[in-house]
Amino acid sequence: MKGLSVTLFFRDRLLYVLLCVLIVGLGVGFMLLEKKRYPGVIDTGTIYYFVVLALFFIVLWLIVDYIRQKAYYKQIGNAIERVDELQAVAIVQSMVTREQRLVAHLLEKQHNAYLNELGKYRRQQELHNHFVLQWVHHMKTPVSVIDLLAQEALQEMPSTKEGQKQLVVSMQEEAERMTRGLEMMLYTARLEKFEIDLHLKKIPLHELIRTVMNAHKRLCIRHSIFPQINGEAWVETDEKWMTVVLNQFVSNAIKYSKSKPGEKKLVFHLESNMNGGSKLSVTDEGAGIAPHDMSRIFEPFFTGENGRTAGESTGMGLYLAKQVCNRLGHGLSAASDLGVGTTFTVTFEPSGIHMLGSKAVEDKHSVTTL
Repeated sequence: MKGLSVTLFFRDRLLYVLLCVLIVGLGVGFMLLEKKRYPGVIDTGTIYYFVVLALFFIVLWLIVDYIRQKAYYKQIGNAIERVDELQAVAIVQSMVTREQRLVAHLLEKQHNAYLNELGKYRRQQELHNHFVLQWVHHMKTPVSVIDLLAQEALQEMPSTKEGQKQLVVSMQEEAERMTRGLEMMLYTARLEKFEIDLHLKKIPLHELIRTVMNAHKRLCIRHSIFPQINGEAWVETDEKWMTVVLNQFVSNAIKYSKSKPGEKKLVFHLESNMNGGSKLSVTDEGAGIAPHDMSRIFEPFFTGENGRTAGESTGMGLYLAKQVCNRLGHGLSAASDLGVGTTFTVTFEPSGIHMLGSKAVEDKHSVTTL
């Protein structure tokens, strides 16, 4: 690499050398003309002395400049040989000229940007792997329960119709748990390509809530949860993604209300404001959220005290809901009273949906992406 660096150095300065030789040649030419015009004024030895001295200083300048930049070329060579290493660019430190410093600064900025991008994708991969492992762990429970129920049925089928119905209902519940888990896995995977799977239109939100509640009707009846829809609202959103958000609210309400005795309400309150926006508040009468957990409920894999107690939480549901609302330009917030219930509020601003692009770009730079 040493011979190559010398060659590169002199090739880069070939134009300067030629320019210097041209200037020396012009000087010699002028002196020869003066000698011919005024014989005896300029001696031939003086001309030779001028040429030798000029060439000496040119060569001296090249040698000094090379010695000055020798370390830089050496470091460049080492960096090229170790180009597969992420920190190879850090080897180059002996910059001499301003141009070299500017190039080094540019490389440093590009290197940092590359490391940030690489770190983001590594974080995404870690989150994805963690979610898959956690999802598989949670899916083992309904599979084991279904298998156990099937074994019990094979050994001794319930003789009464009520017993047979209870067996079928139990298996159906576990199958629904698996379905919800599969849907969450599917929508989390689709979140990265959110804009591709998007269809915006104005929909009756109250009708969408009724559709979602019909899908959870059996569980609500079983756990004495009575839904109530107050008001109507037409909002501009994506029906499928908004269904994901509503399903999460209802699933959480059922999950954290079923252990409380007696009847529980699940209230959907819809209202429109003067500027054309709307607001949806979903209030349950579940276990509530501890105050010290409130700031983290939208983080991925955060389950909090309730999730650890219930043992059914993946910590991804509210994260997914928050990401969907952000990308649709909707606001999502939560308020809770421990032991009393929780209220989730979705705000539909008239201009919110038009911020979709900027929201998506902003969200891609966050660390909480999959």
